[in-house]
Amino acid sequence: MIKKKLRGESAFDWYCMAGLMAVELLMSFTSLGYIHIPPISITIVYLPILVAGCLLGPGQSVALGFVFGLTSMYKASASYVLPADAAFSPFLSGAPVNSLLLSVGTRLLFGLAIGAAFYAAKKSGRYRLWFGAISIFAPKVHSLIVYTAMGFLFPELGYRYSSALHWDMDDLIYSSVCVVTVEALWAMYHSELVQNIKFCIDQSIYDPYAPESLSWFFAAFEFFILGTAVFVVDYFSQRESYMLERHGILVSETIAADLVNLQVQFLIASLALNALSVILLISTYKYMAYKKYRGEMDELTGVMGRRMFLYHCEKAQKAAGADSTQVGWFLFVDADYFKEVNDSLGHPAGDQVLKAIAANLQTVFGGDGAVGRLGGDEFAVILEKPLLPEELSRKLERFLAAVGKTLADRTISCSIGAYQFVYPQKVSHLLEETDRILYQAKEKGRACYVMRACQEA
Repeated sequence: MIKKKLRGESAFDWYCMAGLMAVELLMSFTSLGYIHIPPISITIVYLPILVAGCLLGPGQSVALGFVFGLTSMYKASASYVLPADAAFSPFLSGAPVNSLLLSVGTRLLFGLAIGAAFYAAKKSGRYRLWFGAISIFAPKVHSLIVYTAMGFLFPELGYRYSSALHWDMDDLIYSSVCVVTVEALWAMYHSELVQNIKFCIDQSIYDPYAPESLSWFFAAFEFFILGTAVFVVDYFSQRESYMLERHGILVSETIAADLVNLQVQFLIASLALNALSVILLISTYKYMAYKKYRGEMDELTGVMGRRMFLYHCEKAQKAAGADSTQVGWFLFVDADYFKEVNDSLGHPAGDQVLKAIAANLQTVFGGDGAVGRLGGDEFAVILEKPLLPEELSRKLERFLAAVGKTLADRTISCSIGAYQFVYPQKVSHLLEETDRILYQAKEKGRACYVMRACQEA
């Protein structure tokens, strides 16, 4: 059955976070992070921080602030940047600690402030109104934090907190972009369509049909892409130097370093774009896998359908290995005189009986194996954990007692055949042997169980 996620974490939200990190890198190292409306150019690089704080939480907005700080520090390390930008680089400023505080520390503080503000807003009655206010003032909060830090850490540059207090046309445009983006993504995230996709992805952590090597395939693919991209950067950096020298331009060590810097930016942007593609691919796969999984579940009882249950049994046999000494049990469970229940009390009562059998099988045996409905009133259970016959007997008594109380005016009983086997066994053999034992229980008068323990156990 579906495995629960650790600590209730959402896989969908993890994918959203990874996607936002990729977008942050793309915006930082491409023109996507800027809106150019002559004669002004507006930066929107830290917009993903707002989205993370609004949709996910303070921790995620702080993490994106850290990514933003690292990217700004790296871009500021090129030799051609302006003196004010060089202050963000520990390699060019002459004050490495101050530069780290300015480039990374201020963005961490901004992410924390934004995340905390959205967190507090969600607890208010008019949170959407507060979302808009936070989005409007977020650009100025960022500027205020950065300029104040520059005033303390690099006073010679002439920047003070007051440098962030004026409002220009670009500030109004960017604030509008922030409000529209945050409000639109909040509405989209909480729409019925996206919430349904989120539910499917979160529930598809375990896919019984997925090859076990699929995760390794994606990891190997990403490692291959990363390795190839590194070779591409090295190749183009060398070719650029060669091309410039052929045109009579002497490529000094400084120019060569700047060329590598630009190529690395291109590399990171390409990898971020590739990561977005992989995230979309994995999300789509998990969504479709869960839809397929739900299609294989028995709609009435909620346990595995016949095809999925038999597939699970085959997979368990293969996983044990040819030399296994592991011992398991295979059970057949039939509702006694089920047709009479339907004919005398109606199909709703029959459905209630089937649901009760499935629910009690899950309660009693779900922690030891898997439960499936093979069809009609017939259920099967494979117990993958070794149980002594005495232990199984107690569980079967408990199950029969619970099922008997399903209907108020009629006692419900089941006939059960239990076959103990040593892994691995052909599933067809398990079905045949357990079916014989089940008929022995019926011949004894029903409302009972018959167990056969293998000699190897």
